[in-house]
Amino acid sequence: MREYLLTLCITAAVTYLLTGPVRKFAIVAGAMPEIRARDVHREPTPRLGGIAMFFGLCAGLLAADHLTNLSEVFQKSNEPRALLSGAALIWLIGVLDDKFEIDALIKLGGQMIAAGVMVMQGLTILWLPVPGVGTVALTQWQGTLLTVALVVITINAVNFVDGLDGLAAGMVCIAAAAFFMYAYRIWYSYGIEAAAPATLFASVLMGMCLGFLPHNMHPARVFMGDSGSMLIGLVLAAGAISVTGQVDPDLMNLFTGSERNSVHQMVPVYIPLLMPLTIIAIPASDFIFAVVRRTWRGQSPFAADRGHLHHRLLQIGHSHSRAVLIMYFWAALIGFGALAYSVNSASMWIVLGIVVLSFIGLVLLLLPRFTPRAPRWAERFVPPRYRRRRPGAAPRTAPAASGPATADAPCEGAAAAEAGESGERAARIAATVAGVNGASALGARSRLLDGRKAETSR
Repeated sequence: MREYLLTLCITAAVTYLLTGPVRKFAIVAGAMPEIRARDVHREPTPRLGGIAMFFGLCAGLLAADHLTNLSEVFQKSNEPRALLSGAALIWLIGVLDDKFEIDALIKLGGQMIAAGVMVMQGLTILWLPVPGVGTVALTQWQGTLLTVALVVITINAVNFVDGLDGLAAGMVCIAAAAFFMYAYRIWYSYGIEAAAPATLFASVLMGMCLGFLPHNMHPARVFMGDSGSMLIGLVLAAGAISVTGQVDPDLMNLFTGSERNSVHQMVPVYIPLLMPLTIIAIPASDFIFAVVRRTWRGQSPFAADRGHLHHRLLQIGHSHSRAVLIMYFWAALIGFGALAYSVNSASMWIVLGIVVLSFIGLVLLLLPRFTPRAPRWAERFVPPRYRRRRPGAAPRTAPAASGPATADAPCEGAAAAEAGESGERAARIAATVAGVNGASALGARSRLLDGRKAETSR
């Protein structure tokens, strides 16, 4: 466990430290597109955050290769190299898309090629445990098609959910945490070495997301772009493929004791059929609904619109931060809820505690007119809207107009207040352009920001 945690920390540290320089590079390279009609952010924000995430992935795998226990994963399995090959290809396609906006069909072809590269190097589904039938061996073509389909679906599901600041990275991190607990139990409790690569992939994926999230939380200073969303989608799919199609259920020696015990112990065998679906349940459902909605309207399935789940949460009145937290809690509730069926009684209370807390948090966030307030000692770490109002503090009022009290005085005061607000907003934008992590490389943002487009949100 310590080596997995060390790998996670190294991956997170490298990703975090590289995201700032990558942001400056994205600004200089012009990977900072104008506001689109479906976007939520109001000012152009640099992309290419996936560059830092990819180098974090490389650093994590390199560190794991030099650790005593994890180095055996690279000696006994070719799956880490297969993952790195597919990740490099999908990351390159994402970088080109972030800069040049390549066609959706070209990206789809690149995703299939990346999945095929992993299959050629051994990362594929060999068999499936089917309830009531047992372990069903797949032919080479069946395993290849099923692997490519799972990779493509997962990549696009994560890409579709990447619509709010911190949403995709946070949801994938929660899914990876649930998947890590499952794969680690298969590797540690049952002593099955074939589950070690999936455990490593999950720990590296958590590190990539945790290192990037501080730069991507609302208001985001940098976006991961397709280079990041497709990358973490591919790593998530690789872990699911590894533990689903490589771990032989017969090695668990589950068919011992009474029939009731055998049925109870067989649950972890069938969890691989559910875990890849539960960890991307919300992104996958959003993906399916988007395809059906766009096809029904006569549009391309890859045509962008404002009908995603996170868009609907904003439309019904939730704030940006609250919509992201709701999606987080949904992901935790589904992922850890499915995980609860595969753990033993010793660790059941941990998983059930996470599920209960996720349910309580989801209910509280969905309550109308409820704004959580932070305790006094934590107020400096949270946004102003979550702080308690000081006793005796008067609300801010607009400056009154000077001069004699005439009938035009209220109008003049309102105009002055409006001018003051406009001046403050212009000052904030100018300060952002002038001094935040190299944003001055673009000069004034007014030439990039179309006022008509800025009024729309994704």
